[in-house]
Amino acid sequence: MKEGSFQQRYGHLRRLIDRRLASLVKHDQPRDLRDGLEHVLSAGGKRVRSTLLILSCKAVGGRTVDALNAGAAIEMMHNFTLVHDDIMDNAVERRGRPTVHIKWDVNNALLVGDVLLGIAYECLLKTRTRDLRRVVELFTEGLLEVCEGQGVDLAIEPKRHVTLSDYFKMIEKKTARMIGMSTEIGGLIGGATARQLQALRKFGHYLGRAFQVQDDLLDVVGEKRRLGKTIGGDIVEGKKTYLLLKAVEGARGKDRTVLARMMSHAGSASDTPRRKVKAVTDIYKRWGVIETARQQIQRDTRKATGALSGLPKNDATSMLCWFSELLVKRVS
Repeated sequence: MKEGSFQQRYGHLRRLIDRRLASLVKHDQPRDLRDGLEHVLSAGGKRVRSTLLILSCKAVGGRTVDALNAGAAIEMMHNFTLVHDDIMDNAVERRGRPTVHIKWDVNNALLVGDVLLGIAYECLLKTRTRDLRRVVELFTEGLLEVCEGQGVDLAIEPKRHVTLSDYFKMIEKKTARMIGMSTEIGGLIGGATARQLQALRKFGHYLGRAFQVQDDLLDVVGEKRRLGKTIGGDIVEGKKTYLLLKAVEGARGKDRTVLARMMSHAGSASDTPRRKVKAVTDIYKRWGVIETARQQIQRDTRKATGALSGLPKNDATSMLCWFSELLVKRVS
């Protein structure tokens, strides 16, 4: 099947998911709560997790209609984590729009996040599957692990000595776990065998790793207009990204001193955000870290698509492979 056909099918899936999400907002809720929910859900997004869930279901012989509620539930859970993460990070922008706690206030944002999670479970329980209990267990296990991952993220934030091993443990609980959960739940709904579920879990795991490193990379090489947030935000905040930790691992001399200052959140009076972003980006370029990140993304993507060999050969499996490549080559 040609790429143009995959693009059309992806567009169709996104429209299906968007319509389902919009239908889940109740109009008899308090106005600020309802408006906050609509603000989050109308911001769009790639619907990555829900698309992967539906395609995983179809790859093992299932139907889109059976996976749609679970796909919407995953998307609701994902947005719950974003709303709460934005509060913790004090982020002012998400997808080119004000974050909920900035547009309203922290209390309303907390409620919006809580309701998103409640709706997620309400929607998940409508899933058509022979093993709803296991679907709910996987969803709940994934939720708990994502929260643990955020806890790890918060714990390493103030630390001066953080390794790439620490970083991968953190992203495997956050990004990789939710994507792996999406593909595994999709397979379960579609009636996958134990071996097929294992393949889908491995696929999601490595794709999630690649997806997060790509996110880190886009913070440096992306465009604000397309990314929907300020370029270099991770650098300004001193986040422990793949690029920063890889640079710390290899840099020497003055460059290493600058990076050590970043790791300890120390700075000088002349460190304006713009200067800080330029200085660190120049270090990344000098030490080849940007290219190293691209190579890491390619390695994990190959491992992800390699896992698909354990699935039946059909259009949905081919589209999973295409979608993987699309995600890690994205510019937003």
